[in-house]
Amino acid sequence: MQFARFTVAYWCVLIAALLPLGCAWLAKSSGFGKPRKQGGFDNRDPRGWLARQTDWQARANAAQANSFEALPFFIGAVIIAHQLGAPQTRLDILALVFVTLRVIYIAMYVAGLPTIRSAIWALALLVNIAILFTGYR
Repeated sequence: MQFARFTVAYWCVLIAALLPLGCAWLAKSSGFGKPRKQGGFDNRDPRGWLARQTDWQARANAAQANSFEALPFFIGAVIIAHQLGAPQTRLDILALVFVTLRVIYIAMYVAGLPTIRSAIWALALLVNIAILFTGYR
């Protein structure tokens, strides 16, 4: 019996899928452990509570949404590259670069550095396009 190999690029898909959860935790973290009456996280109305957040908590929540938005293209690009027989080392490196850029993107978003954030977003998009075409012959 032969098992399929779980590549580094596939591990990167898992990490990218977990990034929005990290952003959500970060957005909610200031409200953990506090009573709702004192501004603590409200699990009965989490979207309403998040909508009332400001500053870095609001930016962390926006980074969560953007991380979800970037995920389908990344997943599709990795799968297509595998199906096209892309060179595995190149694909793995590009996937690692994409995830690294997305982590930096989140950090820049939460830090309130919009110009750098946008530049990192553009680089990550270009890397994702490179992943898509890395198996093209």
